[in-house]
Amino acid sequence: MKQDTIVILDLGSHNNTVIARCIRDLGVYSEIKPHDITLEELKAMGNVKGIILSGGENNIINGEAIDVIPELYDAGYPIMSIDHKLAKVESKTYPENEEDLSPMMKEFVFDVCCATPNWNMANFINDQVELIRKQVGNKKVLLALSGGVDSSVVAAMLIKAIGDQLVCVHVNHGLMRKGESENVVEVFRNQLHANLVYVDATDRFLGKLAGVADPEEKRKIIGAEFIRVFEEEARKLEGIEFLAQGTIYPDIIESGTKTAHVVKSHHNVGGLPEDMQFELVEPLYQLFKDEVRACGVELGLPYEMVYRQPFPGPGLGVRVLGAITTDRLEAVRESDAILREEFALAGLDKQVWQYFTVVPDFKSVGVKNNARCYEYPVIIRAVNTVDAMTAVVPQLDWDVLHKITNRILAEVPNVNRVCYDMSPKPCATIEWE
Repeated sequence: MKQDTIVILDLGSHNNTVIARCIRDLGVYSEIKPHDITLEELKAMGNVKGIILSGGENNIINGEAIDVIPELYDAGYPIMSIDHKLAKVESKTYPENEEDLSPMMKEFVFDVCCATPNWNMANFINDQVELIRKQVGNKKVLLALSGGVDSSVVAAMLIKAIGDQLVCVHVNHGLMRKGESENVVEVFRNQLHANLVYVDATDRFLGKLAGVADPEEKRKIIGAEFIRVFEEEARKLEGIEFLAQGTIYPDIIESGTKTAHVVKSHHNVGGLPEDMQFELVEPLYQLFKDEVRACGVELGLPYEMVYRQPFPGPGLGVRVLGAITTDRLEAVRESDAILREEFALAGLDKQVWQYFTVVPDFKSVGVKNNARCYEYPVIIRAVNTVDAMTAVVPQLDWDVLHKITNRILAEVPNVNRVCYDMSPKPCATIEWE
């Protein structure tokens, strides 16, 4: 069942994702598209019921104000313009409070566009299963199964669609959290009986990353090396023509649009080799993070798997700031394990959306065993968010922070300082790199 769609055209607004989420919360699918989408591309989307022109301060490209193609105004679609004065329709002002956005969207979506509220996970899954079967046919699909929420939901979706045509590969790149690879093997191979291939590529990845300090370069190296590993595994198998990825909507948005600068490159968006041998299967690319979890629940995945602590594709590689060194990698891994253990004991694992530690590439003076020391700080990062596009910092209990600090200083080598990051998103991002 193809969902009715409201298309949001990006004309330089910072509020595109807020508008998209507001419409989806009304039960109608919405998608953000570039301002210069052609009429043919728009029609090819199917079931487009209306268009929102979302303007803002980034509406200048190459010194000129941008607009949609002229043909769009006469194509017969209902159009709402928000903060875009070049439009040939009346332009509304974005409301000061987000709660005032919903009545405005409700009137446009239902009264003007006559859209049907048929956006839900059951319909989405049915559509994706049909699309996957049409795309893949009788071929095999290779999936990077990290054990995180995104890859787990992709695995469940593919199993529903194509069954044993799916081959899962878990790559231990040496940048996993403590015990992570062992847990992935236990859950997916031993408990869920997935067709799982385990690859220990620790030395290979760390060798490629040696001396590389730039975070964008690290992400691209990790993404490219992942593909190389999969290509090698695919050559050992027959009929592998597709690569499945857990790309989600925030990944695509943060990797940049024509009117928005890149926030950060994601290893699965724009960091893939041009000579890649696979065709991509990305069934979650339309979903925000909370929708991915709802999809996992609808697919029948266990609660603890669906609400597992988020973990980036590059792993601890973007939490060891700057060039990766063995001592700082171990400091991040051990301090992160302590943080997760103490959050679980305090019940914070069910209250805080994401929490982890980072170790920067500088040292500070301290005192240990009555002697001067020159060691690294550990920075604790904890955030709450709905869709990963914005995030707030929780006010943690002082006793819990004190206990975590004491444990890290006592148990983690080469560390003499612990800090708590108080920065929301924006202007900070959730990860440090």
